[in-house]
Amino acid sequence: MASFAGACSPGAANVCKRLGTGNGLDHAEFKLGMARRRLHAFFTGRVQGVGFRYTVKSLAAGFEATGTVRNLPDGRVEFLAEGEPAELEGFLQAVRESEVGRFIRHEEISWQEAAGRFRGFEIVA
Repeated sequence: MASFAGACSPGAANVCKRLGTGNGLDHAEFKLGMARRRLHAFFTGRVQGVGFRYTVKSLAAGFEATGTVRNLPDGRVEFLAEGEPAELEGFLQAVRESEVGRFIRHEEISWQEAAGRFRGFEIVA
């Protein structure tokens, strides 16, 4: 996990450290809000048939993020969201703390560059 301690001001060090995902962000980019990223997550557990996708879509209204959520044939749920890293971290934490968060047994999380191809947040087939 990358550390941003050298690039962050003391007040933002904890946020930058928490966002340390090897994404190459420096504190200046983070502070200016110019660092849109993509969060790609796969959730495993009893995550289908419990309202998981609808809960995620509902939670999306509280965050400045765009993306999709969908069921996969292997029983996992795929979550793709783009936005500022702090918004995406908050969104992911809201999913974990929601009523369907208890069904998550495993998460596979990766960070990528934002592609800017989403409009709003949708459930896809």
